Amino acid sequence: MKTQQILLARRPQGAPVPEDFRFVETELPEPEYGEVIVAHRFLSLDPYQRGRMDDAKSYSAPVALGAVMECQAVGQVAASRDGRFQEGDWVLGGFGWQSHSVRPAHALIPIDPTEASPSTALGVLGMPGLTAWVGLEDIGQPKAGEMLVVSAASGAVGQVVGQLGRIRGAKVVGIAGGAAKCAYVKDTLGFDAAIDHRGDLDAQLDAACPGGIDVYWENVGGAVQAAVFPRLNEFGRMVMCGVIAQYNTASGLAAHGAPPGPNLGPVVRKRLRIQGFIVSDNGWKRYGQFRAEMLDHIKAGRMQYREDVAMGLANAPAAFIGMLEGRNFGKQVVALD
Repeated sequence: MKTQQILLARRPQGAPVPEDFRFVETELPEPEYGEVIVAHRFLSLDPYQRGRMDDAKSYSAPVALGAVMECQAVGQVAASRDGRFQEGDWVLGGFGWQSHSVRPAHALIPIDPTEASPSTALGVLGMPGLTAWVGLEDIGQPKAGEMLVVSAASGAVGQVVGQLGRIRGAKVVGIAGGAAKCAYVKDTLGFDAAIDHRGDLDAQLDAACPGGIDVYWENVGGAVQAAVFPRLNEFGRMVMCGVIAQYNTASGLAAHGAPPGPNLGPVVRKRLRIQGFIVSDNGWKRYGQFRAEMLDHIKAGRMQYREDVAMGLANAPAAFIGMLEGRNFGKQVVALD
């Protein structure tokens, strides 16, 4: 059996371009005892993958040059040499940007396609949803009546953060880019207000959050962070999930002539909590609890979600580049034949 793959051809200098990737076809090894062949059906494209393209120290090793781009994926077992899985079973795992792979059975998470569309295991019921759930449970902890502001609110993580905040009784303001995304955040996701970051951020934040901000979920950084930070209330919490506005810089904003970040002096006076986290640290051991809660919200109509689907493995690089530029609308996935 052969597999089609997209490899990291070179390390990007700034924003990724198509030439940073290479499409190949190669022979798939025969599975050994305890392994299965997985036919990939959906690939997950996520901002963290940009960091893996750089040869820099991080919480996870970079993708090696000439190696398959990494990602989580959902697929079906095409052949099994392990009694835990049969042909046709749906599974979740770290399969990479390729059409088929051989994986150890113990590394796979079985998923039930009758509970929800299998692609949701990469979004609202997968790593992005789990990220939102863990970050709010452990750091944000929004209370009834508090003000929660979410950047990149229409994205895979942001849409779940805001809805979970509403379920917990908080008032929620989402920041998104453009009228269509703002309308989706307010009318479909049910946020109390939506702010277009392409407009006057200060004026919009003052109007939507007259009493200040208690919890800020950071997905973006840059100008959005600079506008939100001074409005944090005493004992406010800032959940550092990502800073996508800075991912395409080589060594931070300051080195590229961008303005410095906010003055952190108010952290002491306001007794603020600013904490970053990585969902893989302790999130996956709570996956069962998270999935059960989220399925209940979806079935009850309390949790909406949106996916942006690119068709075909060959279109993964373009979809990834577009996602980093904010062109996606909802959770970005790639559907494979």
